[in-house]
Amino acid sequence: MFRYYSYKLTVSLLSGILCCLFVQAQQKILVAKSGKADFNSIQAAINSLPDSSVTPRTIYIRAGVYNEKIYIEKANILLEGEDREKTIITEAIARDEWRCGHTDDWGVATMNVGASDLTLKNLTITNSYGYDWTKEVTIYCASDTVNKQKSIARNGRQMALRTMNSTRLKAVNCHFKAFGGDTVSPWDVENGMWYFRDCTMEGGVDFYCPRGWAWAENCEFITLNGPAAIWHDGSRHEDSKTVLMNCRFKGYDGFLLGRYHRDAQFYLVNCSFAANMKDSAIYLVPTTNSIRWGKRIYYFNCHRDGGKDYSWYSDNLPSGITASAITPDWVFKNRWKPTLN
Repeated sequence: MFRYYSYKLTVSLLSGILCCLFVQAQQKILVAKSGKADFNSIQAAINSLPDSSVTPRTIYIRAGVYNEKIYIEKANILLEGEDREKTIITEAIARDEWRCGHTDDWGVATMNVGASDLTLKNLTITNSYGYDWTKEVTIYCASDTVNKQKSIARNGRQMALRTMNSTRLKAVNCHFKAFGGDTVSPWDVENGMWYFRDCTMEGGVDFYCPRGWAWAENCEFITLNGPAAIWHDGSRHEDSKTVLMNCRFKGYDGFLLGRYHRDAQFYLVNCSFAANMKDSAIYLVPTTNSIRWGKRIYYFNCHRDGGKDYSWYSDNLPSGITASAITPDWVFKNRWKPTLN
């Protein structure tokens, strides 16, 4: 009899655990600017979640303009917008101004990520400082040891997305916008793994600048100003790389494709370049950094729209590597297998 009831109790407990896990997996928090919703603030919805979870928590965001600076310090979250062009998270932050009163970059972006396993879907994330700018301003700057002041320009660093101490971030069908540099800054040279698909990114110098391992597929890059669109830091591990697959590049007349000043490794496969892109290869910025692994910039089947191709992006994949072998699994190995939610 005891074993019978013990068996029933065990089954009951397991059923309860499975039920809770199922409910947790299915849980979806609704955010809307108006009308019936769980929250009218994205940050409030994030704050309501438990600190940890074994399954992704979904926050579904109705169309609207959310004037919020977002801080994410809880892992395993999916932020899903109702419509990419109509679900907009925006804030105006100049990094130069922020760093005058803060010792690090935590809070420098519209979306500040300090936790792993974040998925962004169907969202526009904008740092509007450069778009709102009317004139250059000079501010008091405690961190300036000489003049105690700083001039804040329109095209300075303006991050829409910035990660700190996080990895495994995925963005699908998102639009990242800033007028200045470093729009999309997923930074972790030690463990960073970043996946972007069907996204649009625009900004100034180095506006897509991953550190670690990065994959971007079917993305559009729009250069508004500055001496380079893309950048990479793979200086900690020789295997680190940034792959751009089936991506499109356009910008102001004479825009430049990319640059680096630390060890980097670029793969551009099946990419298209606007006819007005400058005839200038991805280049090494003059630097005192040691470049241990040499020039590692590879192209396959890339072409210039409506114009003659430049010789510097002729096919040159390393020996033994074929275009068909360049996949997310090849980039991230067995450490991460990003799936489309």
